[in-house]
Amino acid sequence: MVEGFIDIASLAKRSGVAASALRFYEDQGLIRAARQAGGRRHFPRSTLRRVAFVRAAQAVGLTLGEIRAALATLPEERTPTREDWAELSSAWTPLIEARIAALTRLRDALASCIGCGCLSLDTCALYNPGDGARRRGAGPRYLLGDSPASVMAEAKGSEA
Repeated sequence: MVEGFIDIASLAKRSGVAASALRFYEDQGLIRAARQAGGRRHFPRSTLRRVAFVRAAQAVGLTLGEIRAALATLPEERTPTREDWAELSSAWTPLIEARIAALTRLRDALASCIGCGCLSLDTCALYNPGDGARRRGAGPRYLLGDSPASVMAEAKGSEA
């Protein structure tokens, strides 16, 4: 093994991430490997911290695209420092807050219709009369922030 580098099996073991996931991260441009003769991957030891950064960002709900964009802001593709993490993570606060709000709405509406337009629950006639939520677009409209009152008001306005 080249000094200062780690093979994929060791990286997988030390990071707790499957080798297949590490190859995927490499394909996605999140980490980089050098190739030895015969095509075997070896990674700079600093990749351990970079993988930890990816895992922490995933744990807070960031997509791989968002993580890639964050890593791209670092000079010379280096591993994030504490200061980098503080700056990047503070930029994610509004995104995390929005996700918390969406999950809170889901929790609060879990026992009733969430505006999916299925009309399969007894309460859907109350929360989504005439499938009015579908006019707002695809998906779980109430989970996405539409209120039953606004959907009903819109449905009544279109009946007039």
